[in-house]
Amino acid sequence: MGTRGRPRHPDVLTPAEWQVVHAVRHGMSNREIARRRGVSVDAVKFHVANALMKLGLDRRAELRTWRGVPADSALQGQGGAEMVQLGAIGQIARPVSDIQQAVDFYGGVLGLPHLYTFGDLAFFDCGGTRLFLSATEGPADPSILYFRVDDIQSAYDELRARGVEFEQAPHLIHKHDNGIEEWMAFFPDPDGQLLAIMAQAAPADLA
Repeated sequence: MGTRGRPRHPDVLTPAEWQVVHAVRHGMSNREIARRRGVSVDAVKFHVANALMKLGLDRRAELRTWRGVPADSALQGQGGAEMVQLGAIGQIARPVSDIQQAVDFYGGVLGLPHLYTFGDLAFFDCGGTRLFLSATEGPADPSILYFRVDDIQSAYDELRARGVEFEQAPHLIHKHDNGIEEWMAFFPDPDGQLLAIMAQAAPADLA
């Protein structure tokens, strides 16, 4: 006699739970996650509760500093770099009031190569540095500088040892169609302005 129900997932979290955990670590509220994923707030709360139970955590806030990485992530196996060096600025974020108007201006008027658009987020190439535009209602936060690093886990550990106070552990921001993953972690400078480290992790067949 076979067992009923879904087979046990090989990872500590299911894909849906991972998507919600990544969003929580990015600082999104349950309502924001629900809107972006096209699900109900109750569904998001259900995934958060399941993740907390499976990970032995007590509060939602603890997910932000949890260091887990999906079992099938290209980031698995990284870590152990001898010396962390911040690289070139890989991305600059800029808030805009109207994403389509901004896309028309930066792409059509200024002629920047348009990389891709996801809903109210748009990305352009500025000679190797990525410009990230996001639609924002109300007062806008200052631009964010994103520094490239080769090994985001080691960079996170070393910068924390130097006294940097990260807002959350490194987390998956986006997985491209070719399997390349974008990972980031955010921290404030002494004036409270946000900075980030970012890294790409490629699957073995693309590395």
